[in-house]
Amino acid sequence: MTLATEINDNGSGNGNGGSPEKLLAPVLSAFWDEPESWTLETYRRHDGYEGLRKALAMAPDDLIAYVKDSGLRGRGGAGFPTGMKWQFIPQGDGKPHYLVVNADESEPGTCKDIPLLFANPHSLIEGIVIACYAIRSSHAFIYLRGEVVPVLRRLHEAVREAYEAGYLGTNILGSGLDLELTVHAGAGAYICGEETALLDSLEGRRGQPRLRPPFPAVAGLYACPTVVNNVESIASVPAILNRGKDWFKSMGSEKSPGFTLYSLSGHVAGPGQYEAPLGITLRQLLDMSGGMRPSHRLKFWTPGGSSTPMFTDEHLDVPLDYEGVGAAGSMLGTKALQCFDETTCVVRAVTRWTEFYAHESCGKCTPCREGTYWLVQLLRDIEAGEGQMSDLDKLNDIADNINGKSFCALGDGAASPIFSSLKYFREEYEQHITGKGCPFDPARSTVWADDKNAHQGVNA
Repeated sequence: MTLATEINDNGSGNGNGGSPEKLLAPVLSAFWDEPESWTLETYRRHDGYEGLRKALAMAPDDLIAYVKDSGLRGRGGAGFPTGMKWQFIPQGDGKPHYLVVNADESEPGTCKDIPLLFANPHSLIEGIVIACYAIRSSHAFIYLRGEVVPVLRRLHEAVREAYEAGYLGTNILGSGLDLELTVHAGAGAYICGEETALLDSLEGRRGQPRLRPPFPAVAGLYACPTVVNNVESIASVPAILNRGKDWFKSMGSEKSPGFTLYSLSGHVAGPGQYEAPLGITLRQLLDMSGGMRPSHRLKFWTPGGSSTPMFTDEHLDVPLDYEGVGAAGSMLGTKALQCFDETTCVVRAVTRWTEFYAHESCGKCTPCREGTYWLVQLLRDIEAGEGQMSDLDKLNDIADNINGKSFCALGDGAASPIFSSLKYFREEYEQHITGKGCPFDPARSTVWADDKNAHQGVNA
């Protein structure tokens, strides 16, 4: 992947007007392309741990209020205000408080936290120390997806450096703050990206969602008050403390301020991480990344990963912030912009996503466990040309019985591609049924007739 980090130094801008390059705001990704960007030495050269010094000079409650006033919203999908989440932790209760960082990134198309941890792990560590000081926690955990072994090793080394330099351990920077940081590698279950399933896994049990209430802020890890935040959410905090909340609010929109990482992937000329103010559009991102691959056009895309309702080329100018994407009928999610061109079979893509959700369902609740299974059976039949027209209404009905009725959001995520693909591409489903097969099959399709050599292997 390429990294678009060669833009303006101050990172300011509102995502409107100017040259395409000036729309980007490299903060977390500002020095990813430097040699050994992951080391403490490199991080310090870029004002590393200066935000922590400023945070330790504030009272914890004032620090929470400052982060809340900045408008920082959670970057893990839901967009819940980070400072408000910290504020929910009860004080003076006599219980240990915990911070858990959700680094179990595993949704198809989502790929921002892993590159961030690989290239700039100290931004997360500094953010963790600041957050723990704010919520009065003396033990933090990073729950990392276990398959990414190189990232795990790099994160362990960064933690070692931080302990050695006095940013972790006892009496951090003479403040009296003691903090232990544990890096935990998960076993590869998508469900553990759900915060309560993650807590169960961290405690040594099978990763399954918990019934709420009680919420983690009251009874989370080991039944103690716990904040669960995404990697990017916590890693964004040091820059806010160091450069000021007004600087942060100068970017993005009123209700969705700041910068964020957009993961551009799929049939695009320049895939990669593009760090920009919230509110930028896919059209602008494509303009600066070289657009779709040569001689092809955009057909459909996801604004926030495979669990968010898909968009089409009609949505190129939707502001990519929480309000703009929501008003257009989808969710910003993790800003995983998967772009597919006209050679892609929508039915095939939705089938593969649904197979993933059926495989990763924890089985705790009936709607998700049974519903995703039957969605896969119907989709496979339709893709193979063995479906019936009544199957389309059946797909919609099953998705409706999952959506909002499952124990956690995995069921909602599985239903989203079904609803949105039927909304925008129902005719393509019908073509599979009436034509007794996929119209995008290279052996029989007119889609491929003009340039079979150019398209060879796209749908493999």
